[in-house]
Parts: sequence; C-alpha cells; structure tokens
Amino acid sequence: MMHDLILTLACSDRQGIVAMVGGFLADRGFTIRDSQQFGDEETNLFFMRVHAALLPDRPIDFHQVRAEFGESVGEVLKADWAIHDPRHKHRVLVMVSRQGHCLNDLLHRVRTGSMQADVVAVVSNHDDLRELVEWHGIPFHHVPVTPETKNWAETELRKLVSSYDAESVILARYMQILSNELCKDLAGRAINIHHSLLPSFKGARPYFQAHARGVKVIGATAHYVTGDLDEGPIIEQDFIRVDHLHSAADLTAVGRDLEALALARAVMAHAEHKVLMNGTRTVVFR
Repeated sequence: MMHDLILTLACSDRQGIVAMVGGFLADRGFTIRDSQQFGDEETNLFFMRVHAALLPDRPIDFHQVRAEFGESVGEVLKADWAIHDPRHKHRVLVMVSRQGHCLNDLLHRVRTGSMQADVVAVVSNHDDLRELVEWHGIPFHHVPVTPETKNWAETELRKLVSSYDAESVILARYMQILSNELCKDLAGRAINIHHSLLPSFKGARPYFQAHARGVKVIGATAHYVTGDLDEGPIIEQDFIRVDHLHSAADLTAVGRDLEALALARAVMAHAEHKVLMNGTRTVVFR
C-alpha cells in the first residue's frame, strides 16, 4: 500500500495530455504535490514528471494504479511511462579503479541519507579501495581486467548486477572501456563521469593538457554510457573559471571536486526519476 507516487511520461505531443493525466489522478483522490512538463518543438515529444499523494488514511494499491493508468492513459497516448514509489531507495552498483574521490562522495551521501539510493556493492579492477568500502559495510568485489580477461570480467559484472538486483551501474572513475555489448545491456541505467566538459581533451592527464593550452574553464560531465566513447546523453555538468595563477596540480584538485559534484547530482536526478531520454539528449527536471 502507498500514499505517494511519482509518474513519468514521454509521448508524442498533443493537446490534452496534462488534463488527461491530472484527471486520472484526481478521479482516484490524488492531489498533485509537484508537476513539471516540457514540450520539445524540435522532436514534437512531450515529457512529464508528477509527484502525487493521497491523504494518509486513504492508501491505494501500487499495482492497481499502474494497471489502470496503462489502460486508460498510457495506451491512448502510446506513451513511454512509469509509476514509481518515492520511498524506494534506488539500488546502485558502483565501479571504480584507483581514484576514490567520486566513490567516497557517493558513499558519504548515501550514509548520511542525502541521496535516495543504496550502494549495494562496489566493483573494482584494483584492490586499493577495499578498506574504504568495507568500512561502510558494503561488499567489495575485486574483478581484475586485462586484455585477456576482459570478456570474463564483463561476465562477472553481469552476474554481480543480477545477484545484487542493482537497478543502475555508476562508473565513479572506472578506468576501463566497456564493450559495446555491455553498453547495450546497461542502456539507460549506467552513468559515467568524464573528467572535463565534453567535447574535451582526451587521453591521459587531461588537466595537464588543459593547463598547457591555457584554458579558462575546466569542468566535469556526467552522462549515460553508450558504445560511443564519451558521447552518451549528458545528464549533468559543472565548471569553474580558471586563469594563469592555477597550476596543473591546482586544476587537478579543483577538477576532482567538480567530478564528484557532477556525478552526485546526476545520480540523484536519475534515482529520483527526474531524467527522461530525448534521443541523444536528456530532459532533466529540477
């Protein structure tokens, strides 16, 4: 039984969508706490996120609402829709290599309750961060990756995602490229953090490349993982202005802070069902 729900919807734009959704909720005694919508003139798609609630003494069956919405609204609009329980903590599996700043930030946010998610496990191709993860009481899995073991490692990852019932995979500075097949398996539920604004300096030591070119802005980009490296739909970006007074070490330190913040915002938006896909772009409700 439930009192609140979050409804997300994407469909071809047409008149009356908001009235149809609002009428469905009103007929069942819901009041709307928050509603956001966006009609994209370029794609002619309409996007909506609604947080609705019943009075505490009037719980309603979650599965019944889903079935009724699908029949009376979803099918009529031919919509891509979902109804979520806002009390549910999104289950994420985090992948990391040796740099722990993004991982540490996520673990702290989850531990303090500032993120509506649970880190169910951490997977790494190195053993460096085991102590940190296990201090938080979270299972740590060392899955080494070499050119010879890459297929085995990705099979192990699939098994872990399944065994922990992970809803999403977060690449918190995981320094391995996922295969096209794995990217397809995780489409729409794997988030990566890139160490600069995209498009950007590629390859090793990006902040040193940026410093050598005298850049005036550095940043970080959180995006969904696709088979096209660093080309996935962008969820969140952050940046800061810099100048000639910043050394390469300064840029690296500031960049790590930006990476952690951009990734955390992206994961929170994703976990709270505020991100809707719009082709190669995203609609992110605030």
